[in-house]
Amino acid sequence: MTIARVIAGRSVDGIVTCQTATPVREAVGILAERRIGGLPVLEGRRVVGIFTERDVIYRLAADGPAMLDGTVGKVMTAPPITVTADTDVLAALALMTQRRFRHLPVVEGDEMIGFISIGDLVKFRIDRIEAEAEAMRTYIQSA
Repeated sequence: MTIARVIAGRSVDGIVTCQTATPVREAVGILAERRIGGLPVLEGRRVVGIFTERDVIYRLAADGPAMLDGTVGKVMTAPPITVTADTDVLAALALMTQRRFRHLPVVEGDEMIGFISIGDLVKFRIDRIEAEAEAMRTYIQSA
């Protein structure tokens, strides 16, 4: 299965994003208000970074609360690691596990077409495993 199946039916317009010039304080407010862990950072429709809770924590530890007055472009994780719609779900899960991050922009060329979390991928895998188990039960019962 590919990432295309995970993002099927999702609108790119529903993805919460920010710009490099967004104040960190404002971006932190978005994370808290939306109860999300990360935001893709865009310039136009091109993903140039990812801003996460971890970026806030690491920069607070290094620079103190003054970092909240800076811009997302100064504290985001960049360049972002991305995947394409044809990336295998298990390959994306492995990448996220190995690199120890929880969010991946899905791109087509330079344009973002989706944004997935490790939770999205785990849920997708569990749903597939449950469907396969049900198919096996049905097959065994009918044999």
